[in-house]
Amino acid sequence: MRMTEELQMAGLNGGTKTIGASEFAEFAVSLRGDLLTKDVEGYDEARSVWNAMIDKKPAMIVQCFGVADVIASVKFAAKHQIVLAVRGAGHNIAGTAICDDGLLIDLSGWRSIHVDPEGKRARVEPGATLGDLDHETQAFGLATPTGINSTTGIAGLTLGGGFGWLSRKYGLTVDNLHAVDIVTADGALRHCSLTENRDLFWAIRGGGGNFGVITSFEFDLHLVGPTVMAGLVIHPFEKAQEVLQHYRHCVERMSDEMCVWMVARKAPPLPFLPAEWHGKPVIVLAACHIGTKAVAEKELRELREWGQPIADVIGPQPYSTWQTAFDPLLTPGARNYWKSHNLTEMNDAVIALVEEYGGRLPTTDTEIFFARVGGAINRVSPQYTAYPHRDTKFIMNVHTRWSSPKDDDRCMAWAREFFTAIEPHATGGVYVNFIPSDENRVANAYGPNMARLSEIKREYDPQNLFRINQNIKARHVTFHAPSAARP
Repeated sequence: MRMTEELQMAGLNGGTKTIGASEFAEFAVSLRGDLLTKDVEGYDEARSVWNAMIDKKPAMIVQCFGVADVIASVKFAAKHQIVLAVRGAGHNIAGTAICDDGLLIDLSGWRSIHVDPEGKRARVEPGATLGDLDHETQAFGLATPTGINSTTGIAGLTLGGGFGWLSRKYGLTVDNLHAVDIVTADGALRHCSLTENRDLFWAIRGGGGNFGVITSFEFDLHLVGPTVMAGLVIHPFEKAQEVLQHYRHCVERMSDEMCVWMVARKAPPLPFLPAEWHGKPVIVLAACHIGTKAVAEKELRELREWGQPIADVIGPQPYSTWQTAFDPLLTPGARNYWKSHNLTEMNDAVIALVEEYGGRLPTTDTEIFFARVGGAINRVSPQYTAYPHRDTKFIMNVHTRWSSPKDDDRCMAWAREFFTAIEPHATGGVYVNFIPSDENRVANAYGPNMARLSEIKREYDPQNLFRINQNIKARHVTFHAPSAARP
């Protein structure tokens, strides 16, 4: 955009806001980072996100180089009352890292990580991915619980709660969050921890991007790896009922060091699978054990020696390598639609529904997965963090994935039908990072913590500047803050 032109932007409360040429120029020169508009080279690349169903065009993209750029951008959006979005790695299923005709704060290039191996802490910038974090921490044999796809952004994952292979032993990502720096809607930079700005620290641990822009995360680290026992056991889908019943039996008995997830999908062309199985429906049991090799082999034996699997490729491997194992199935550029439930058990009726709907997956890349969580996660009070689902044992995600827009209706209809069928067996709760763009389940995501979150929202963002998210509305309510100590 030439700085002699006006810019039309989406107003925070509807309508259009006109940004004069002089105001635009003044904002541009205040930044150290790059300011992109629709006519600037690199704009389309900067606005692209992981889910190809999301195609939005901000009027401005600020590629921040530091905290000062974030503060300037937040103040500019607040002053002019324009729509504001915040992007970390852009991996969110609902596409809330982007907006139409507003201002996008882009943190994706801000990826530095500093590890203190003696203090077992990592300070992480908000554009970092899980792969970035693993790369730095595993150099010292350390890790913190994150997700299972290395290209996921640490910011979005953490703000929603965060769970993965280490969570049964060490809890959620937010349970390991020591402190953050955050720019709130008034443009102030605040440090938050269990001793500073405790209410805000409580809210961001699961409350999403509702309360400001995180410019730094500080995580507690644990001794993990660098080698773990991990891999896949793959069974024919025709044995789904028996496999899932055996899976249910095994995971109820496993230690916190062990984690096993179930995936129903069509077999990808993996080199260790016989060619005749490529493209056919299978049940995949994905296992990770972070104990010693001897202990892991003993505990995994029951899972591995049952039945007649097509393949068993569990063995010692670097933890950082295991964290990238599912990356080829989650590359950007595809159309994705998710539906999710929390469950406290995998009963026979749930198994029957997995067998029914897994037998008619709408595309080759669609999958149903059940993440067996629990362990350390369940030993925390629902009120300790904004993330409340401490009774959940299985997080189910129906991950529908396809390439052509012409298949949108068919694929989404299948996902919604399965979601509805399994709903009577679910808790009603949902992991906030798995909510798609067409679904308003914020109350389900926060349950008993919604009132307190609304009050904190009113205190720190009364005008709802940070609304391009799974939005928590500011309300005047009364709550009783729980003790900061774990029960």
